[in-house]
Amino acid sequence: MKTNPEVELWFAEKKLPAEATIRRVREIILRADRRMTEFVKYGTLTFGYDGDFATFVQVSKKQASVMFNRGARIPGKFPHLEGTGPSARFMRFADPADAQARAAELGKIVVAWCSLTPAERGSPKPAAKR
Repeated sequence: MKTNPEVELWFAEKKLPAEATIRRVREIILRADRRMTEFVKYGTLTFGYDGDFATFVQVSKKQASVMFNRGARIPGKFPHLEGTGPSARFMRFADPADAQARAAELGKIVVAWCSLTPAERGSPKPAAKR
């Protein structure tokens, strides 16, 4: 699992109430697919593969909430993925044990995202090689 020193600095500066939960969710996401990366964007921990994948939101709360930015595009049925709008989906975790209990489901969400083509993820189509 490759981690980003910038993210460790973010943890040190934020002193989050749900840090243990966020760290466990982070580990699950990064271990699910080697293509997934992490970085700090808009002041929060963000994961990406060919664009932004998911972001921790409301980090000052006691529970950890992950927003899957284009979650409506993720293929498959996931019982803990919340939302019905045209784009974002959410998954919430009460504590590290809750994150662990949902690890298999979360890992499948990551793999499903990474398996999409760039166009399906919402990225521009790659330029044709000449």
